[in-house]
Amino acid sequence: MGFFKLTIRDVPLDNKTVLVRADYNVPLNAKGEIDDDLRIKASLPTLRYLLDHGCNVVVMSHLGRPSGRDTKLSLEPIGIRLSELLGHPVQFVEDCIGDKVVQAVKKSPKGTVTLLENLRYYSEEEADDDGFAKKIALATTARYFVQDGFGVVHRAHASTHAITMHIPSVAGLLLEREYRTITDAMRIPKRPLVAVMGGAKISDKIAVIERFVAVADKIIIGGAMANTFLAYRGVAVGASMYEADQTETLNRIYQAVRAKVGDAVDDFLILPTDVAVAAEISARSHRKNVGLNQVATNEKILDIGDQSIEKMIEEIATAKTVIWNGTLGYAELPAFAHGSARLSLALATQPQTTSIIGGGDTADFVLKWDSADGASFSHVSTGGGASLELMAGEKLPGIESLLDAHK
Repeated sequence: MGFFKLTIRDVPLDNKTVLVRADYNVPLNAKGEIDDDLRIKASLPTLRYLLDHGCNVVVMSHLGRPSGRDTKLSLEPIGIRLSELLGHPVQFVEDCIGDKVVQAVKKSPKGTVTLLENLRYYSEEEADDDGFAKKIALATTARYFVQDGFGVVHRAHASTHAITMHIPSVAGLLLEREYRTITDAMRIPKRPLVAVMGGAKISDKIAVIERFVAVADKIIIGGAMANTFLAYRGVAVGASMYEADQTETLNRIYQAVRAKVGDAVDDFLILPTDVAVAAEISARSHRKNVGLNQVATNEKILDIGDQSIEKMIEEIATAKTVIWNGTLGYAELPAFAHGSARLSLALATQPQTTSIIGGGDTADFVLKWDSADGASFSHVSTGGGASLELMAGEKLPGIESLLDAHK
């Protein structure tokens, strides 16, 4: 299906100053260095397109959650990495509004890429403050605004929503690709469609799970989320993390599953049949595989078990589309990353399967696992919350506020 908003291909932006909202909220290591540059790399096609059309490109983003100015969360190192990846100089401005920005943009020759300082140094950014958005627009003198930060479009912030009231606003290539890939997979998937859901909490993903009940052919549940399902089914989960307050939600989910598949509930909604446990979450902990009725009161379930892994691989072997959101265990520790690693391997070696990896922790895991930097999968999303909300069929304010495409 077509994209319902105008994109950079649809407007006369040649030789204009263009303001781009990217999502450079990248993970940093303990030394403050970039740990994963997926989001920076994902922004390159849009930036190259604009440079090829003679634009002066001004890029804005946030990084982390600073309280006022925090040099540890400056975007200056991001600018250095962006310049390396883009193969083009990037000038950095130590503010995102005001005279420093005005002068930098005014004096920039044609084809300059300018990166502004962290938007969240100002509390007005998250408040969707119209006055702050107007200051950005005036300082940059941009003729067009390009929304390309997919990871932030589910939030109505000054740089995603209010800014569109001041500058004609269109979608970048990354945003268009993310939207098309995810919505097509949910609306017109190649079947069978298997959804793999992990992560910590059902409460964070209720709408997505309910949507998958409607559209998927099977759903595989892992991660700490599976503990909540198992506890609901009467399985003793020991000292494991789970949500005891989700009975009403699970009643509703199982009612919807039964309405869809009748008595074949356990064939459609697939839970672990064995689990990997340890007494503590530690790099010293050893993986112990046990049956569902063998979890001791002091043990924590930290991954799906070996039998469950094999069952999962068997289920996705015939899938034409797999959408995966949420790691299947405590994947920060290698001993409890077996389920996630085996799923990654299976998807990477099934070229006939369209594999869509949700953003956030899932994307972080597969990028560290994949020596091909994510190319082993059909699509690795740059947005965690945004991809979840889009999968759930919700409207995203940072997309809705862009100019409509002509029908």
